[in-house]
Amino acid sequence: MTRTISTLLFFSILFGTSIAQNNVNRISKKETIGLDRNIATKPPMGWNSFDAYDCRINEQEFKSTVDFMQSKLLKYGWEYAVIDYVWFNDEPGKYSSSIPGSRRYGHPNIRLNPDGTPLDTLVMDEYGRLLPSEIRFPSAKNRTGFKAIAEYVHSKGMKFGIHIMRGIPREAYYNNLPIKGTNYTAKDIAEPWDTCGWQNNLFGVDASKPGAQEYYNSIFELYAEWGVDFIKADDMMYPPYHKAEIEMISKALANCGRPMVLSLSCGEAPLSQAHHVSQYSHMWRISADFWDNWESLKHNFDLMNAWSPFIKNGHWPDADMLPIGRLSLNNRPHGPERMSKFTIPEHYTLMTLWSIARSPLMLGADLLKNTEGIMPFLTNADVLNVNQNSSDNRQVFKNENYAIWIASDLKTGKKYAALFNLSDKERKVTFDLELESLRGRYKVKDLWTGMDKGLVELKLEAVLPTHGAAFFELSTQ
Repeated sequence: MTRTISTLLFFSILFGTSIAQNNVNRISKKETIGLDRNIATKPPMGWNSFDAYDCRINEQEFKSTVDFMQSKLLKYGWEYAVIDYVWFNDEPGKYSSSIPGSRRYGHPNIRLNPDGTPLDTLVMDEYGRLLPSEIRFPSAKNRTGFKAIAEYVHSKGMKFGIHIMRGIPREAYYNNLPIKGTNYTAKDIAEPWDTCGWQNNLFGVDASKPGAQEYYNSIFELYAEWGVDFIKADDMMYPPYHKAEIEMISKALANCGRPMVLSLSCGEAPLSQAHHVSQYSHMWRISADFWDNWESLKHNFDLMNAWSPFIKNGHWPDADMLPIGRLSLNNRPHGPERMSKFTIPEHYTLMTLWSIARSPLMLGADLLKNTEGIMPFLTNADVLNVNQNSSDNRQVFKNENYAIWIASDLKTGKKYAALFNLSDKERKVTFDLELESLRGRYKVKDLWTGMDKGLVELKLEAVLPTHGAAFFELSTQ
């Protein structure tokens, strides 16, 4: 009896170990079949339509913006042009003022019947896959989607992106449309109780249901056919964190046959999910929607500091778009139409912080008018080089009055130092170089002006205006 028990125990351990090892092998194999990290090796740079156009951009406006980018910005690295949300609605926001509880003027919620069925229709195919409105995007005729627009962007030497929402259209659920390539339908995979808290067009997808992954596979198959290079996937992290759908979207993208950058929105991303979100995306929003006010900018110092350990090639904490220039056309999406409320010193702080923290750089302004004032902030090759090519980016010190960040150039040995005045009055900010064991004499270059500032030893300092910044390159003698 003892021998029998021992024998059984032996084989149990043997086969249990074998099974466990097979599971490890499967897990390891799964983890290696992930996103293409040969793209987004540097923080993506580009333009997104939301801050200026909300959900209403049309083909002519988009192409004109692409033309401007190709002419004025592409040579500096601004290569992505992204159409933001609700491109599948002919007239988004038309009825929002009549919807009780509408979040804001022009918000693109659809009207619902008392039983929750949609009163308004969206543009989609027979498989519940959303398609661009042909009224706003005429080249999408005959269900060709964004293929023609993507080809136009590519012809300019640029890359094309779109915004998508988590889930499956509410309309597809109530019409019980089939999932392409399966015997399942929208009702088999949708979660009608899981609706985005700020946009009611879609229901969540239950990852445990057969057909769920196939649905996401089918929409990314479509995006690959169109020639999409960048996906901004929204309602992924604000709360709750939709772990299962993030994994399904990431897997669908990784296997769609076309390299695409995966950007997760909106934030603030939970720091507790840092390892997960960095594994399943190329960039992810660490900030809530960021607009042109000082308190939001000041808050991003803490966010970028917290997320700085997760900065690495192909994995980018994203502090959100750059709200500079002409914003909120026709008083949508956020406040009145205006030029950015950031002061000139705050512009320097914004671009310096985003650059030394290596956040993706995505413009949000209308680029068709009033761009002269913002161009110097977008075309400084020295500043953009820090964003694209530096390493060891981190905060050295911060209190209520000032902050100091540092980064390195591993090839040349140069250091980059950013000094920020966070107070409401002019202030001298001093960086004690001993804090970073920077001993000896350093030649200093002002990255914003290009001027040689001479030699420094022991300390680096600058007198900065209210909410202003200085950005320096330090090289050894």
